[in-house]
Amino acid sequence: MHGKSGSGAGPMTTDERRATAGLSIIFGLRMLGLFLILPVFALYGQDLAGATPTLIGLAIGAYGLTQAVLQIPFGMLSDRIGRRPVIMLGLLLFAAGSGVAAEAESIVGVIAGRALQGCGAIAAAVMALAADLTREQQRTKTMALIGISVGAAFLAALLIAPAVAAGLGLPGVFWTTAGFAVLAMLLLFLLVPAGGEARFRPEVNARAGGLPVVLRHPDLLRLDLGVLVLHLVLTASFVVLPIILEQRLGIGRADHWMVYVPVLVLSVGGMGLLISIGERRRILHRLLAGVAILVIAADLLLAGFSHQLWLVVLALFVFFVGFNTLEASLPSLLTRFSPAGLRGTALGVYATAQFMGAFLGGLLGGMIQGAFGVSGVFVFCAIAAAIWLVVALGLRPPADFRAQADQMETT
Repeated sequence: MHGKSGSGAGPMTTDERRATAGLSIIFGLRMLGLFLILPVFALYGQDLAGATPTLIGLAIGAYGLTQAVLQIPFGMLSDRIGRRPVIMLGLLLFAAGSGVAAEAESIVGVIAGRALQGCGAIAAAVMALAADLTREQQRTKTMALIGISVGAAFLAALLIAPAVAAGLGLPGVFWTTAGFAVLAMLLLFLLVPAGGEARFRPEVNARAGGLPVVLRHPDLLRLDLGVLVLHLVLTASFVVLPIILEQRLGIGRADHWMVYVPVLVLSVGGMGLLISIGERRRILHRLLAGVAILVIAADLLLAGFSHQLWLVVLALFVFFVGFNTLEASLPSLLTRFSPAGLRGTALGVYATAQFMGAFLGGLLGGMIQGAFGVSGVFVFCAIAAAIWLVVALGLRPPADFRAQADQMETT
């Protein structure tokens, strides 16, 4: 790769900065497109032909199924034909799916479009290209910035989606996501440096032979279940949250961001405090159980007190503190538990579980809303979080935590 020099960590080279910025923006735009319907579809989707609570939930989560199925295969394809062709193909599929959903007049058409959006599973190829274009000493920083772009995309979706939907309707939301995909394609050529691709990187790419090892690792499976439950709860919640804000609290559709955005921004401070304590005291693995309790408490508050604005705001703050803490700490723990040479495989399984959680959350959230109403969805989410709480209690400390503890005992 051009611009690389020196063996020490030092600052990023110009090409490393371009690669990091370009890939972060590309992945962020793609995730923004997926997130954009979360805050609005439960309301606007009701106007589509054939809409039922179950099908609305399925439309919200449909991308998760195709993304989960194609996550690892797309990563392996990028090893064979190159990262850029796979990223370009994924963005084209995403844009096409957005167009199908925008032109759909029935809920089934939107489901088809969302499933096609999910076929553009570029996460593994983006991570692999980021690894190809950066030195090992800079790679953690690059991966962290790509992760931050996902959080920024979620915040941006909560901020702009209500206004876009109010002004342009549901088709406008989907055409906006198509525009994001086209912009991401342009940035792939304009920002990301050419060349420098490796054939295979075990630290970021999955390999089929490693799957049995990863799928038998008890601590990795606990983390996989954690991210599945986390995204199940998030997606199921947004099947009904917009309904609560409009129908129970009387907040206009275009103003929902006034609830979501301040709560999400403030929750980042709570997340930072929890992760700092977890890392400093080497109890990050134990913190997961406490965070699961926060999520359970938030869901029970929403199940029982969703007619009172201040309690809804409090519950959302508690939930997002828990969500952000888990979203940031689970990948960190995953890399610490991953067997040597199988980090990419572990990350592939983890991402598959994450998107499967989004699919199940949308589908089951819609079904439960149809059968038991809004409160039933939050009770379901609390039960799901409680199951993972029990599983998380068995998580062992990572090897580096154990080594530090042993060193402190000997000194």
